[in-house]
Amino acid sequence: MSAQHWQGVFPAVTTQFHEDLSLNLEATARHFEVLIASGISGLIVCGSLGENQALAPEEKRRVVELAIDVASKRIPVLSGVAEMSTAAACRYVQDCERLGADGFMVMPAMVYKADPREVESHFRRVAAATALPWMLYNNPVGYTTDVTPQQFAALANIKNLVAIKESSANTRRITELRLEVGDRYSLFVGVDDLILESSILGIDGWVSGSGIAFPEENQYFWELTRSGRWDEARTLYRWFYPLLKLDTHIKFVQYIKLAVQEVGLGSEWVREPRLPLAGAEREHVLNIIRRGIETRPAIARSHSR
Repeated sequence: MSAQHWQGVFPAVTTQFHEDLSLNLEATARHFEVLIASGISGLIVCGSLGENQALAPEEKRRVVELAIDVASKRIPVLSGVAEMSTAAACRYVQDCERLGADGFMVMPAMVYKADPREVESHFRRVAAATALPWMLYNNPVGYTTDVTPQQFAALANIKNLVAIKESSANTRRITELRLEVGDRYSLFVGVDDLILESSILGIDGWVSGSGIAFPEENQYFWELTRSGRWDEARTLYRWFYPLLKLDTHIKFVQYIKLAVQEVGLGSEWVREPRLPLAGAEREHVLNIIRRGIETRPAIARSHSR
């Protein structure tokens, strides 16, 4: 798939740990394989769901290297870029390019709340540090900075900026971006419980989160939206919706890892300062997950893709 035509489901995946919180590369690789078998179009490692900032620099690079090995050029492998400084982000993309990554999902510099001029400078500097294509992850809810449609128009002369992950939780942005920049970028949605609405408005891809625990259903739902089978999509969405909302909570990493554990695709271990869920909160989330498993629909997959 040409980077200029990134489309489809690009799940953001978890980084699996042993109970002692060391990297569990074997479990991570097994999950990669299951996701690839479901029909995804790309793989994103070391994003927010991948606990990027809880990983040591050498661990991030090891996870990227693992994903590249497992994917074996079947699909593009992207890494999240979530560094504290612009210089560190530039070093990281250069290292990943040498490892053989296919591209990046770039976040603003972490912690510091940059103004629009600083935000643009950061993204331009990172873009200039690599020849690889990348998507800009716009998440003003989580990372305070908001890249507006007008700013995306100003960034349009960055040749290797090929996609947008739009996570403002404002579906108006889909239309506003199309009006402002047309088809200049592949447009991905990154908020799981807005995927149906966003699909109707016109997107190219989905950076999915909760769906990594239900990869067959996740991919099938996406295919329904691509073929305009809206009644079927709406029915499946109503089953999926409580699970998709696990992606929109501040503890989305713990919630989704618990779902991954419940379906036998990994474990719930997370690195501090996050802690595994406990007490009534854990029971509440487990009830949502188990209800989803119990009522899991039988889907007739089309294998025409």
